[in-house]
Amino acid sequence: MPKFSVFALIMIFGLSPIFPASAERLALVGGRLLDGYVGEPLLRSVILIEDGIIQQIGTVDSLSVPEGYRTVPMWGHDVLPGLWESHAHLQLVGHSDYVHWQSAYADRFESEIMPAAAMQLLLAGVTSARDLGAPLEASIHIKRAIQAGEVAGPHLYTSGPFLQHDVDDWQAAYRWAVRSVEEAHEKVDRLHAAGMDIIKLIEHDEMEFAVAKAIVERAHAHGMVVVAHAHRPNEIRVGLELGVDNFEHTGLTTAPGYPADVLEALKERTATGIFSGLLFWTPTVEVLWNYENVVRNPTVLDDPCWHFGLADDTVADIRASLAHPGQLSYTQLMPLRRVTLKNKLAQLKESGVTLLVGTDSGIPMKFHCSATWNEMAFWVDEMDWDPYETIRAATYWPAVMMGVSDRFGTVSEGKVADIIAVRGDVLRYINLLQRVDFVMKEGVIYKENGQANPAAFPDSAQPFFADEARRRAN
Repeated sequence: MPKFSVFALIMIFGLSPIFPASAERLALVGGRLLDGYVGEPLLRSVILIEDGIIQQIGTVDSLSVPEGYRTVPMWGHDVLPGLWESHAHLQLVGHSDYVHWQSAYADRFESEIMPAAAMQLLLAGVTSARDLGAPLEASIHIKRAIQAGEVAGPHLYTSGPFLQHDVDDWQAAYRWAVRSVEEAHEKVDRLHAAGMDIIKLIEHDEMEFAVAKAIVERAHAHGMVVVAHAHRPNEIRVGLELGVDNFEHTGLTTAPGYPADVLEALKERTATGIFSGLLFWTPTVEVLWNYENVVRNPTVLDDPCWHFGLADDTVADIRASLAHPGQLSYTQLMPLRRVTLKNKLAQLKESGVTLLVGTDSGIPMKFHCSATWNEMAFWVDEMDWDPYETIRAATYWPAVMMGVSDRFGTVSEGKVADIIAVRGDVLRYINLLQRVDFVMKEGVIYKENGQANPAAFPDSAQPFFADEARRRAN
């Protein structure tokens, strides 16, 4: 592989050579600011950033750029908080065969797969993500690597392995069986001690209730968030009785809607109080809606954005696994499930749950580099939901859900400078998010003018920029 200097990479990518690799004093000037709060956008905004923190916000008429700040022009752009991906799987990058993937790539999760997924998310404008299901050691490693600056990626909130009643042998690394109250306490304690933020429950309706209750109570005692699958009505019923914080998905079957008693129970939960009744739901629906479109036009799988950070043999294996997208056993029910989505989502919205943007990114054909914007486009274009509320479901509300809204989720004074921008009117054209022009995390610019900034990435990422430069040169 040829070696490229950072300067050479910058010149090849057409970027400014003054980009820093660490936070500096910056002024984002001229963009329309959608700050994540309720209210009107701020036109011709000025955002002053120092040491990775937003210091002041005003307009070009009310706030001058002080001496010592570098001006970053945002004219013609919509500026908004960095996106959250509320349901990612960093151990997966789109391969269709889970059994093969776990046996062939588990030893690459820490060194290749999860770093690649993290970089792809960040370059797509995702500055915070929840990784919901991975081997514990791999989860610890990627989280620490990002925090230490050894891997470029979003702020990561991790669950480690799923907790469930029964587990197949090939799943044992990322799914843990729990069959007693003692095991419940031991495994939640272990996950908490390892730095996990979230407990992920699945098939909890198959557990003894006392065991599932012990998991939830122990997690809450540690200050952890509990998310739970909602594939079956009884998972929802039991989850509500357990007091979980967040449901995931909309079901694996073709039922046209949720049972009446489930909807009534959801309404009762959301009616109990401003904070005590807050119940979050991450529907992860776009993959179902667009599956038939992918089968009709599989060239969408040719987008090289999902190759970034992956070895050539990994890319080749994933490509081969997706050669016949219409024949995957994993997806055969998707066309029948698709027709249920609009009704189910309307029912959820009417019940009062707070919806979060999440995608199951990493599952077959669902790539980290494109999943989040596709979900948002479905909400706006197909469900006819308000674009700004959709943006808030990918910015403000996830930060509230994870208890970090004092630092993240909005572009406001005193918050961490996690900011993205797109050229044009994102409230009219939500799909502008498929090509995020500007990405800043903690005051560091990772992408500007639609191009990555190699100088902001650690040494481990440089060979992949060299590959990208070579591909573009050819």
